[in-house]
Amino acid sequence: MNSSSMLRRFFCFNSTTTAVAATSSTSSKKKPLVFLGSPQVSATVLDALFEASKAPNSLFEVAAIVTQPPARRDRGKKLMPSPVAEFALDKGFPSDLIFTPERAGEDTFLSNLRALQPELCITAAYGNILPTKFLNIPPLGTVNIHPSLLPLYRGAAPVQRALQDGAKETGVSLAFTIRALDAGPVIAYKTLEVDDQIKAPDLLALLFSEGSKLLIHELPSILDGSARLKAQPQDDSKVTLAPKISVEESWLSFDQEASVLHNKVRAFAGWPGTRAKVAIVDNENGRHNIVDLKIITTRVCNRSIVQGDEMDDISYVKDSLVFPCGRSTALEVLELQLPGKKVFRAAAFWNGLRGQKLKKL
Repeated sequence: MNSSSMLRRFFCFNSTTTAVAATSSTSSKKKPLVFLGSPQVSATVLDALFEASKAPNSLFEVAAIVTQPPARRDRGKKLMPSPVAEFALDKGFPSDLIFTPERAGEDTFLSNLRALQPELCITAAYGNILPTKFLNIPPLGTVNIHPSLLPLYRGAAPVQRALQDGAKETGVSLAFTIRALDAGPVIAYKTLEVDDQIKAPDLLALLFSEGSKLLIHELPSILDGSARLKAQPQDDSKVTLAPKISVEESWLSFDQEASVLHNKVRAFAGWPGTRAKVAIVDNENGRHNIVDLKIITTRVCNRSIVQGDEMDDISYVKDSLVFPCGRSTALEVLELQLPGKKVFRAAAFWNGLRGQKLKKL
């Protein structure tokens, strides 16, 4: 199926009649569940739900999917469904049961959702705020997979902020959704150690994978109502926040310690990335060419750097560019990227300098 025909199917959904028909055909033994999610990591959760719903003793079925509206990808050239919608369509899920409201409080959308009579809603990185009139629809409530150990890192960027802080452990929580952000009672959680080289996209994928397993394990108690009784309220005295990341945060300041910069590179990997300006100095005429580098992969140098007259010089040692940093520390840059170019190793960049000096700014 080509992308245009897929989009025609995808947009053909806002029908209350369809929703009612789907409800009437629902098996009386299985409880209708609505899934809300948008990015690729959400598709991991949806896949786990699809597989679990096929089991002979399954207590539920996925009655509908709610996701972000189609957006332009490939530098704005193509209008494409969200990764979750694309995954669902590839699995043969009915396009008229994939809802893409701009806001989850739209009257038409809520009317169609009520017609489906969902017992439970599951959210995983959906990306829209859920109003009270949405939360009042499923009698068993709405359960969210949140990639942190709540009440730590409530907010839009829990994985990135945990890595930026240099957290040695994190985890994933299963919690009921209430109007306050990520503040509902916690049904279950799983703790994971954080490798000091792992980047945000990989950690996010790992946490949602573990969150999927946790959800499937806990679904029976959620569906029979017992999860409500065992869910633990969060300790508000231990709350930390994980605010949304901005592009302006992407610049590296080498006055900071190497460990701080390394954690930032890991945290901001993918989007928005981390950037640094360096000067390429011609040894013959002393001319400076300022270059904007995207820093892709780093590690903390295991030896201290003595700061002196050449404290701004960037050297090449083995497989890395060594940037002097604050408090006599150093950051090794293993992979980097020039504007409009592919990612390449530090050795290739250094060889391309052909004897010119490299200085940090």
